[in-house]
Amino acid sequence: MDLKQRIKACLEQTAELANCQLLQPVTDDTVLLQSGLDSLGFAMLVAQLDEELGFDPFSEMEIAVYPRTFAEFVQMYQQYQQKHTGV
Repeated sequence: MDLKQRIKACLEQTAELANCQLLQPVTDDTVLLQSGLDSLGFAMLVAQLDEELGFDPFSEMEIAVYPRTFAEFVQMYQQYQQKHTGV
């Protein structure tokens, strides 16, 4: 499973745990604030991804940047994954 698929799967699991209704389908253009996941859900998602992937881009950023779309969220994780794995 590639990183994008892992993030999407975590997003769906988190929405279920947080009792949030995701707007389906979540696509690259889905605006995160309009995805159906609330702020607690996003915090849970980032924590779950940190546990699964071993890093949290938000805590590593020198200047906080918040992605607007799902594609930007995935891209941010891809950039930080490269820093951690060298790939």
